[in-house]
Amino acid sequence: MSTGGTVTVVLGTQWGDEGKGKLVDILAADADVCARCAGGNNAGHTIVVPVETGNGDEVVKKTFAFHLLPSGLVNPNCVGLIGNGVVVHLPSFFAELDALQTQGLDCSDRLFISDRAQLVFDFHQIVDGLKEVELGGLSIGTTKKGIGPAYSGKASRSGLRVHHLFDHGSFATKFRKLVEGRYKRYGQFDYDTEGEILRYQELAARLKPFVVDSVTYIHSALKDGKRVLIEGANALMLDLDFGTYPYVTSSSTSIGGVCTGLGIPPKSIGTVIGVTKAYTTRVGGGPFPTEQLNEIGEHLQEVGREYGTTTGRRRRCGWLDLVVMKHSCLINGYDSLNLTKLDVLDDLEEIKVGVKYLVNEEELPGFPADLDVLAQVEVVYVVLPGWKTSISSVKSFEELPENCQKYVGFIEIFLGVSVGWIGVGPGRESMVKK
Repeated sequence: MSTGGTVTVVLGTQWGDEGKGKLVDILAADADVCARCAGGNNAGHTIVVPVETGNGDEVVKKTFAFHLLPSGLVNPNCVGLIGNGVVVHLPSFFAELDALQTQGLDCSDRLFISDRAQLVFDFHQIVDGLKEVELGGLSIGTTKKGIGPAYSGKASRSGLRVHHLFDHGSFATKFRKLVEGRYKRYGQFDYDTEGEILRYQELAARLKPFVVDSVTYIHSALKDGKRVLIEGANALMLDLDFGTYPYVTSSSTSIGGVCTGLGIPPKSIGTVIGVTKAYTTRVGGGPFPTEQLNEIGEHLQEVGREYGTTTGRRRRCGWLDLVVMKHSCLINGYDSLNLTKLDVLDDLEEIKVGVKYLVNEEELPGFPADLDVLAQVEVVYVVLPGWKTSISSVKSFEELPENCQKYVGFIEIFLGVSVGWIGVGPGRESMVKK
């Protein structure tokens, strides 16, 4: 059965932090529903929006930070939907909602959450930290938001979902059992179980108006001809199956996670857009073949302001890795790419692009599963000339310097995917449509 509405998906192609929020913000202007399908409040999207002050033509820029809520909410006519594949920490949900409302973003009657979404509790966050301590030198570098432990509970069929909140007696019994299980595993840690049960009774009452059967909701929207925009969290190289395991998140960040995280079939998906930084960054541990622990890495970090929205952590930086991108394109089948932060490369004399991995002088056929192999790879680079001029005020592709256009063209030819949007600055107006 075909659907009347359209589905556009925006996914991260690298290790996250590619700037997905800005493209979602732009596309949300023409969307009726913006949905999250995976992850939790470990995601971080910063959106810079021009706002009229009321004093003539004066416009100021307002920055909104999204972690759990769909960033399409910046469009006042767009409904936000948190799907069943998302894990939700309710105190953070309401803190983020209240912060947006305080900033003047009214989300009343246009934010909904799936009754099947799994809940993240404070004890998950405590356990997240304890697990990292256990790992010691092999620490994965999680955000300690409790995401991994919540997904572990989901997979072991011991987690609690949104709908469980509304039978308070049953919820309390299940919750006590859950906490006792954590005590047996990690020892007695400081936690007020009964206080939490009472807190969640209050949170449940506040949450009730937001809760929907998200499967019915999204399919009804599509049947009614609505335009649905799906906002991926994290990115392909943090996918539980296809990323640099175990230095990954705990959910499916790929196109597959869109189907399982919202209950929509693959044939409903129209356009898939991959967001790609013009260089590469990552946070946390794990091999990073094109990482530059030198003045180039420092330049990318400082000029690109590479600090996490959620954690404030400095990101590791390196050249664009097209081996990673080829792997990402194979799995997600992008229709087009959004190349972001191209302006960060403005001052560089020359720009390198990783195009092959060699081990013992033999080219690897793809991105390796084994991190011991990945740690040994020699990256083969193509060196392209820089453009040595600012592109931050450019409004069209044709206005970009010739060497800048060649850089974009090289990426398109190598990957066989067109670049549809180019980010040349942080604001929503700093996006060139190609």
